[in-house]
Amino acid sequence: MRSLALATLLAACSATPALAAEYRVDPRHSQVRFTYSHLGFANITGRFDTMEGRIVYDAADPGASSVTMTVAIDSISTGVVGLDDHLKRDDFFDAAVHPSAQFTSTAVESAGEGRLKVTGDLGIHGVTREVEFDVTINKVGTHPMRNVPAAGFDAVATIRRSDFGIDKYLPNIPDEVRIEVTVEALGDAAE
Repeated sequence: MRSLALATLLAACSATPALAAEYRVDPRHSQVRFTYSHLGFANITGRFDTMEGRIVYDAADPGASSVTMTVAIDSISTGVVGLDDHLKRDDFFDAAVHPSAQFTSTAVESAGEGRLKVTGDLGIHGVTREVEFDVTINKVGTHPMRNVPAAGFDAVATIRRSDFGIDKYLPNIPDEVRIEVTVEALGDAAE
C-alpha cells in the first residue's frame, strides 16, 4: 500500500507542468559581439566585456519567458585600442553620456524545435528601438561543475546603427551591424 501511494505521488509530480526558471547571466561565460563592414574591405568584429542580465525561461510556455540585459559601453574591445577609444567618443557611442546599452524583451515565442524569437526594446546611444533576435536554445539542465540550474542561449540580430543616431561615415561605412550574443546563465542557487 505504501509503495502504491509513493508511485501515485511520483506520477502526480511528474505530470505537473514545469514552472518558469529564473537565471542570471554569467559574465565570465557570456559574450556580446558585433560585426560591421569597414568600407567594404574588412568585416570588423568587436565585443563588450562587461554585462549583466536576467533570464526567465519557461520551456512549457515560452511566452512566459523574458530577458533583460545591460552591457557597459566603455568595455568595448575590438583588439585595437585606438579604435576602441574612437568608438567610445561622441561621434559614435558617446560612452560618457550613454554609458550602457540595454535590452528588455517584450515578447518571446517558439520558433521551432530548440529555437525562439525574442522581440524587445534595445536602447543604444539614448535611443530605443524594437529589435527581434533569433535565438537558439543551446542547453538547459544542471551545471556539471556548480551543481545548479543552468541555461545557455545564442542570439542573433541585425540592426541599422543610424536608427540609434550613430550615423558617422555613412554610407562609406555601411549602416548594418550584426549583433551576436552567447549566454550561459545560472539559477539563483549559484554563488
